[in-house]
Amino acid sequence: MYDVVVLVEQEVSVPDADRLVELYASAPEPVKFHLIVPCEDASARVEASLASLASTELTGIAAERYSLQSDEEARKASQQAQHAIDAQATAALDRSLDRLRSLGPEADGWITHRHPVDELVDHIKLVNGQEVVVLTRPHVVTELLHIDWSAQARRHLGVPVLHLLEQHQDNPLDPSP
Repeated sequence: MYDVVVLVEQEVSVPDADRLVELYASAPEPVKFHLIVPCEDASARVEASLASLASTELTGIAAERYSLQSDEEARKASQQAQHAIDAQATAALDRSLDRLRSLGPEADGWITHRHPVDELVDHIKLVNGQEVVVLTRPHVVTELLHIDWSAQARRHLGVPVLHLLEQHQDNPLDPSP
């Protein structure tokens, strides 16, 4: 089995699933894709929002109508937000896996709340992966500064890392109809 770990920024589209499978169609062994879908950390988002509201009080702007009444409410809001984020990420992962599997190869995956490259480093070892694909939208500044996920992965891994840009059916740069 040729194991390829795929770090995706969002759900794998039909064109991207086709492209991934096509890239490995001539592999000497059957290919198994291992998808990693990063999830936002809701507690960090809630903390940032509350800090933002608190800073408005320091500048004299009233924020009472936006503030939570207790730490318990903040904890509940964070849990509810994380549950919703996890559910969306899990659904995107399931649809991505279904798209890949429908084209023939084996595929599994998981969502993560950790830094995506840290998760990638751990899981490439766990599944004995031979190659990594990073599938993202274009990020010009991070790519220019070599701080994007693929550049970070290359610094931490001893396997080939391929960076693909996401394709969408409505992409005006895509020559297919």
